[in-house]
Amino acid sequence: MKTLRNFTKGIMKENPVLVLVLGTCPTLATSTSVVNALGMGAAATIVLIFSNILISALRKVIPDKVRIPCYIVLIAGLVTMVQMLVKAFAPALDEALGIYLPLIVVNCIILGRAEMFASKNKVWDSAIDGLGMGVGFTLALFLMASIREVFGSGTFAGMEIPVLIDNHVSIMTMAPGGFFVFGLLIAAMNKFAKHKPKKTEFGCEGCPQAELCGKAKKEVAAHD
Repeated sequence: MKTLRNFTKGIMKENPVLVLVLGTCPTLATSTSVVNALGMGAAATIVLIFSNILISALRKVIPDKVRIPCYIVLIAGLVTMVQMLVKAFAPALDEALGIYLPLIVVNCIILGRAEMFASKNKVWDSAIDGLGMGVGFTLALFLMASIREVFGSGTFAGMEIPVLIDNHVSIMTMAPGGFFVFGLLIAAMNKFAKHKPKKTEFGCEGCPQAELCGKAKKEVAAHD
């Protein structure tokens, strides 16, 4: 159950794009095409899984004071290997993704999971967490790209769609269309997944100005 929970949380409850709102730049930039979106999602997923594994395995060796630079070095090495593989076997995809492929190094999703999960958990759990977050990221990219390509270009994965090919809305492939679809998907996720913020009550306790505040003195007197 714990393994399943670690995997599924990245798809719905803690989706990195639609819930945590991380990796927004590559999401908006590569979601104009389904093929590009799937390519970016696959590359990020591979880096997520292996970076989580390595960081978890080395969590007791890496000094706490230099953990972030160490994480970045490990992630950069993995991204370089993935980029070389993409250049060798999918040069068209490498050209389409452009600068966003090497920029996976500084993707907040990957560094965030390294800091928040992999550095505190065992290798197996970290690998599953990376897989779940990668799948969630890929699904979010796929949904955005499907909507934007179908309505913005009249195609799906490069295949022309009758009627829409001659009546597409070009703005959907531009930045305004990307933000519009992004906002709709976040709203839908909040609605159907029921992600409601927790209500927090704020009091005077812990406030550095509490002693100078008349309200605080009244509250203390009322308690007494």
